[in-house]
Amino acid sequence: MGSFSIWHWLIVLLIVVMVFGTKKLKNIGSDLGGAVKGFKDGMKDGSTAADSTTSPSAGQVANHTATDKSTIDVEAKHKG
Repeated sequence: MGSFSIWHWLIVLLIVVMVFGTKKLKNIGSDLGGAVKGFKDGMKDGSTAADSTTSPSAGQVANHTATDKSTIDVEAKHKG
């Protein structure tokens, strides 16, 4: 009783086609396909962009803060 037979699905499909029409269903299908393709392309672009950008290593950050005179090391004040 919980599962539908093929006849139930055919009747539902017939009602959907009668309500929306084949042209509207075709447009919805092509829009959905374009959205899925755009999502996949975005995921590919996002993974390649994340791989190509590298975060600075610890040595680069330490060298940058050593040359920057306006940076105050808060922990150094508490230690000394």
